[in-house]
Amino acid sequence: MTCVICKQGKTAPGTTRMAVERGATVLVVRGVPAQVCDNCGEAYLSADAVDRLQEMLAVAARGGVQVEVREYMAA
Repeated sequence: MTCVICKQGKTAPGTTRMAVERGATVLVVRGVPAQVCDNCGEAYLSADAVDRLQEMLAVAARGGVQVEVREYMAA
């Protein structure tokens, strides 16, 4: 697909790093699967990836995590 941000690049499968936050918890997740623009680097996540990030964040928040870095792991 053509990138909606830069309108120049094309997206291709890749990975990205995402920081997500809930209350006092900040979770940085590396290796998140995404469609990544070859021009500007904008990353587009699938609904499944977003759902998984939300699950990971919920687990971290319940565990009392304040700041943590994790690798993405599919459910």
